[in-house]
This record gives sequence, C-alpha cells and structure tokens, in this order.
Amino acid sequence: MSSAGQNLTTIRALLREAGLVPQRRFGQNFLIDLNLMRKLVQAGEVGPGDTVLEIGPGAGSLTEMLLERGASVVAVEIDRGLCRILHERLGANGSLTLLQADALASKHEINPMAMRLLDERAAAGNGVRRLVANLPYQIATPTLMNALLDGRIAHVACTIQKEVGERLWAHPRSEAYGPVSVLAQSFATPHLVAILPPTVFWPQPKVESVMLTLRPRPREAVDIDDPPAFAALVHDAFAQRRKTLRRIARRWGEPAAKIFDRAGVSPERRPEELAPAQWRALYRAARRSGAL
Repeated sequence: MSSAGQNLTTIRALLREAGLVPQRRFGQNFLIDLNLMRKLVQAGEVGPGDTVLEIGPGAGSLTEMLLERGASVVAVEIDRGLCRILHERLGANGSLTLLQADALASKHEINPMAMRLLDERAAAGNGVRRLVANLPYQIATPTLMNALLDGRIAHVACTIQKEVGERLWAHPRSEAYGPVSVLAQSFATPHLVAILPPTVFWPQPKVESVMLTLRPRPREAVDIDDPPAFAALVHDAFAQRRKTLRRIARRWGEPAAKIFDRAGVSPERRPEELAPAQWRALYRAARRSGAL
C-alpha cells in the first residue's frame, strides 16, 4: 500500500517543528483525509509522464502522491515557511519544480512563470498538462477561469468551496447562475466527484467543499476566437443583470438588431436567461458584425 500522503498528526508535527501555523490569509486548510486525497489524484487521471500544476501544495501531502504516480509536478506555494518544508522533504526529487510565488499574477492571469515551467516540463515529457490541487478558497474561481481561458491545461481536478462549485454547473435562471457558469460550461464539462465536510480539513473551514473535475472541451467545438473577449462580454452583461440585453447592447449601435437576429436571441431577455450556447452564438454574431 502507498505510504505517500500526510495525516493530521504528521502535518501538525511538520508545522510545529518549523515554527509555523496555518495562515488564514493564504487560505490554508490542509486536506487530511488520505482516501479523499487518493480520490483526487484518481479524478485527475494522473499517470506516468504527465505534467501537473499544483497550486497551494502546503506541506506536500498531495505532491507526494502525484510524484508517486510518475508525474512531473510544478508546485506553486506562496508561503515561504511551507516552501522550506517542501524543499527539505521533496527538493531532491528531480520530478518536482517548486516555485515560491503567488499563483496569480492578477485576477486575469495565472503566474506566467508557473505556466512557463509547466510548458517546459510538458515539453520534456508527453506534453499532457493537468491541474490537480486542493485550491485555496480565495483564488479558486480566478484560477479555474484563467486555466480554462488559457487552454493549455487538458484536465482539472480540485477541491474548492461548495458554493463556488455550484456556480460552475448552475443552470440559467437559477440563483447561482452567472459569468462563472457560462464560462465553465462553454470551455469545459464540470463534474461533481464528491461533497466534502469541514472535518476532512485542518483547520476546519466553516463551509462544505466539493471535489470536482473540469474536462476542457475541444477549442473547435467551443468556436470562440478570443476567449478573454468572450469573458469580458459575459462579465459586462452580468454586471447589469437586471437590464435587458437590448439596453446592454446599446453601444453596438445600429448593427445590434441584426446581431440578435443572427444569434437567434431575443434582445428582451436578461443575462441570466441565456444558456451558455446562446452566449457563444451572441458573441460570434457580434464579432462578425464588428461590434466586438
């Protein structure tokens, strides 16, 4: 049986010896259930030669399991103290690249150095890039959205706050439906793997979490020529979600009526009423008209 992974006793001892405590500002809630951690690795479909981006590796419990699977791992950890633990425990493993940095360069971009390291590792292996992580709550949404818009990561498996997960697969007209729903369902297929109670983490969060996968859809099936421009359209519209699309599209000028007609979308609808496929049709029609 695998010896990889760390239980609560081990993680507490590692942090105590290093003079560290979990940092709330970094969203440090360590996953301590090893069966769930193995389930996460399995959900990530990690195998020999794969290249995995792990954000927030903590003390390296999940990292150990990913390395045991034969993957190359690019681990991005913002906490200097945890980076020291990771370096001491796993730094000699040539399959690990450790980057002490913020995983996000901004809310619109994953750290370019992390993506460059991921590309370099993938080029040396079989080129399959995956994101497998117990994501810190504060950065979960922008991390997932930027990964999908970037298009280089072939598969995502992660744990995130349940409320955020529900937005990913929410249906039109539901309370949780919004820009995240449109983007996630346009560029990927979200799948719920498990609901996680607070007790499987340390320290225990005040909310439930979910384990999920996002399997990116082929770009030719999505048919969006400029993903950031599409994301901007959706975000701008939902910022005025109580208004009809006709009012939102006033800046399109005279072509607006033809755009709606070509997309097969009524201008009297509100943003939360359009399914992801309708948003993509509206975007394509606006691009063809030169409005975007």
